[in-house]
Amino acid sequence: MNRALNDNHDLHPILKVENLVKQYSRRNLASEREGVLALAGISFAIMPRTTVAVIGESGSGKSTLGLCVASLESPTSGRIWFEGKDVGELSQNERRQLRSQIQLIFQDPANSLNPRWNSLELLIEPLVLQRKINRDEMKRHAHSLLEQVGLPPEILERSPMEMSGGQRQRLAIARALALDPKLVILDEALSALDCSVQAQIANLLMELQINLGISYLFITHDLAMAAHLASEILVLDRGMLVEQGTTEKILRQPHDETTRRLLQSTPRMIRPAHPVWER
Repeated sequence: MNRALNDNHDLHPILKVENLVKQYSRRNLASEREGVLALAGISFAIMPRTTVAVIGESGSGKSTLGLCVASLESPTSGRIWFEGKDVGELSQNERRQLRSQIQLIFQDPANSLNPRWNSLELLIEPLVLQRKINRDEMKRHAHSLLEQVGLPPEILERSPMEMSGGQRQRLAIARALALDPKLVILDEALSALDCSVQAQIANLLMELQINLGISYLFITHDLAMAAHLASEILVLDRGMLVEQGTTEKILRQPHDETTRRLLQSTPRMIRPAHPVWER
């Protein structure tokens, strides 16, 4: 189901995040409440039909950023615009509608796909909640979704637990596409797969972006995969945006030590023969 593309809309970001702050409260060893800063003033934008990667080590705030963008966590301060609308000013009903346009795919689909349901039930559940089409149309749509992600029709009768990791991730992608989203957040969605399957799913994501006009927020610790998929990279360290730029700039002229460490620890990364930071 191809979305009609509007060149005028492509001139404006589909997502804009400005000075986003997220602080959690926790008890310390003395049972006193203290604030934990997960995000410290993050700003960026995603243009239509493009991919922005967010990289960082564990605890850098990557997943928290994804949850805030998906409206599954409320920011402490800052603003998020989706298609020009300030998400913080939307009504509860408008925000519920927004969630269908922003879908989240996690690292392990086994934890996010109900093992008691077969693939057909998993694919039509979002459509059932929308109550816009009848059961026969839902089944046809489910078949179309499987075709888009490269899964055979017989998968519809199987439980996710009967599938390989790559098949489960393809099913999770198909389910995310069920409501025709405009932004998909991929939170370490490739990291649990082996390298050959990673490459296949990455190529599928790029193909879907071309065919459907989807934008991606790609959250990962894998700089090589970020470079493969994204045109822009954000580097987070302990909740702070320490570096931001085009993929080429980040790879050739990394300024922050966090970026250099990630680059040097990625064996698959093809680095310049004489990187700037070694001169």
